[in-house]
Amino acid sequence: MTRSSTALYTDQYELTMLDAARRSGTADKRVTFEVFARTLPDGRAHGVFCGLGRVVDAIERFLFGPDELDWLARRRIVSDDTLDWLAEYRFSGNVYAYREGEVYAANSPLVTVEGTFGETVLLETIILSILNHDSAVAAAAELLVAAADGRPIIEMGSRRIDADAAVAAARAAWIAGFASTSNLEAGRRYGLPTAGTAAHAFTLASPDERSAFASQIAAQSANTTLLVDTYDSEQGIRNAIAVAGPSLGAIRIDSGELVEEARRARKLLDELGASSTRVVITGDLDEAALADLADAPVDGYGVGTAVVTGGGAPTAGLIYKLVAAGERPVAKLSPGKATRAGRKWAWRLLDHAGRAVGEDVATVPDAPTEPARALQVDVIRDGIAVHRPGVEEVRAHHRSAVAELPADGALPVRFRETMPGEHE
Repeated sequence: MTRSSTALYTDQYELTMLDAARRSGTADKRVTFEVFARTLPDGRAHGVFCGLGRVVDAIERFLFGPDELDWLARRRIVSDDTLDWLAEYRFSGNVYAYREGEVYAANSPLVTVEGTFGETVLLETIILSILNHDSAVAAAAELLVAAADGRPIIEMGSRRIDADAAVAAARAAWIAGFASTSNLEAGRRYGLPTAGTAAHAFTLASPDERSAFASQIAAQSANTTLLVDTYDSEQGIRNAIAVAGPSLGAIRIDSGELVEEARRARKLLDELGASSTRVVITGDLDEAALADLADAPVDGYGVGTAVVTGGGAPTAGLIYKLVAAGERPVAKLSPGKATRAGRKWAWRLLDHAGRAVGEDVATVPDAPTEPARALQVDVIRDGIAVHRPGVEEVRAHHRSAVAELPADGALPVRFRETMPGEHE
């Protein structure tokens, strides 16, 4: 797979700041940036940190080759001297972060980036682009998984967003508990389980519904899922069982009043002797729809738009802010956009039963005295990636982090020894 450069997946002002900083001498000063959210989206008790693996890959590919340099030169974005500097650019700093899949609170120091101002300022846009998208999708997916209450969900939102974003969304949804994805590139790239059978177009293109079902079963076996609502759901179910027999794997319903459709489908399947045939519901489902279907005889769901667009919160609201210039803690004091100065460390506070009771954030690396687990791990050290878990491990960590949460899912934050801010 081609590993193209990510260097121009950025905002112009990152490069113009670099150019000015090189002229003033600021570019070589050691600094610390942090990624955090000032607030959580309305109604969210916590966020889900997702996209770290993609960030590590993007940083490794943040290189200025001949094509990138030629384009910048022709546009006169930066000086010739800075172009020469960019030609040799390799991130050589350190990155610390929460484990991917971790849950977090507002003001949690999710990512800490240390290095020179020149090398760290360039990474702002690519880091936020990935983390804001993936964390928004993962947070929506977690809520949908909770609403499904153990029933599997297929992620099927690829046609609702940009093609590349769809692959990332499938990864994020799976990390947060979805059972599979319809996106084959996500399956190839990340090893995710994939699922999908047929759409209404297949039935409409066939001579009739029974012949469509017969062709599908011949190709995929009777364990397939037949879409039964192209014309009439009840007749579709009768046709499906007539063709496949009572061992049909599943039927899918994509329209109508879904609670009643599910109940009628289950009753009819049982009457036809297909008691093991599962009922799968799709059709613009969201968290509220899954809650409505909680008591219906449904075996699984397919969800698209609601998950890939963040369930009403398409960004996690993460920001990338300078918190230290050398040893000097710095902070914005702008009204409504103030930040907390100084590099920070964080711990998940636990009760004696191992249940999360909050988050401890401090400007010193000393652990709290009460039971707690450290939240940040080394990710990149001196420019070399040292933390690269697979998606299975990330998914497992998310599951354990959610299981640790209190009933309301909230994580009150306690700040320790926070230093007074100075202007950036």
